[in-house]
Amino acid sequence: MLFHVGIILLVLAVLAYITVYLLSHTPRKIFDSETKFYASYDETEPLHALPPKNSAATDGIKISLVVPCYNETQRLKLMLDEAVSYLKSKYPDAYEIVLVDDGSKDGTAEYALKLASKTYGLKPGVLRVVKFVKNRGKGGAVTHGLQFIRGSYGIFADADGASKFSDLSKLMSAIEAADNGEPHSIPAVAIGSRAHMVSTDAVVKRSFIRNFLMYGLHTLVFVFGIRTIRDTQCGFKLFNKAAIREIFPYMHTEGWIFDVEILILAIQKGISVSEVPISWHEVDGSKMDLARDSVLMAVDLVITRMSYIMGIYRYGSKNAKSE
Repeated sequence: MLFHVGIILLVLAVLAYITVYLLSHTPRKIFDSETKFYASYDETEPLHALPPKNSAATDGIKISLVVPCYNETQRLKLMLDEAVSYLKSKYPDAYEIVLVDDGSKDGTAEYALKLASKTYGLKPGVLRVVKFVKNRGKGGAVTHGLQFIRGSYGIFADADGASKFSDLSKLMSAIEAADNGEPHSIPAVAIGSRAHMVSTDAVVKRSFIRNFLMYGLHTLVFVFGIRTIRDTQCGFKLFNKAAIREIFPYMHTEGWIFDVEILILAIQKGISVSEVPISWHEVDGSKMDLARDSVLMAVDLVITRMSYIMGIYRYGSKNAKSE
């Protein structure tokens, strides 16, 4: 009897492993053109090479802003207005903006480059646009962009401008306290958090189904091991160069749930993660299909966590499927 039970359990375990393996993610390979950037909306100008992947900070750049974009011509300007104004005043000649166009169909890349030149008067190369040949998802865009920055610190911010960009100062204070001013040797992360807003109008006035799905995802995240972070999904996260090297070469998930994998890797590697309250507001025009993408996020979360537990994903090496 025990023998038969053991056989059944073994078969179930094998089937579970195969299922998770087949559903796990393999980051798509990078096209050569995706290692280059546009510095001007003039289409006759040649592409420029990005710095080597995960190279040391260069050109005196302290902070790099990475903006993942997909069809954002309607929302991007408001976000860039605030970001460029803040960066110009706080980090003159010591910042860059890397916009990763995730296969947009509405001319987002060209629009951003025109804003850089005609509206903000930026020097060529301060705002750099990387255009993906094929859509990868927000996680893929962020992962790619952060590995090609020139700054000692890199922050990714959503293109909708929902987070108050000047709150970068709060994140910077937290991360510099954690790395003792050594961004290249002591890995540290600071993430924006909306957890303090749970009783405010920004959350209370959301639809019942939206809040229900949000709390459901938070419960799953808690069950699967991230219990010290209250808001994993805020699109405003800051990393120093050492943390970028420790986290992003080992990312697998390229969809909406990538934030959770970032935190899984950071926690597993003992990297300091500071959760910092920021100002945030709802912005119309989200690219998420609430019902469909919430289900996909839940599935991706389970697959991601189980892939680490089963050894399909490894904390310090590439995806087993690509080795």
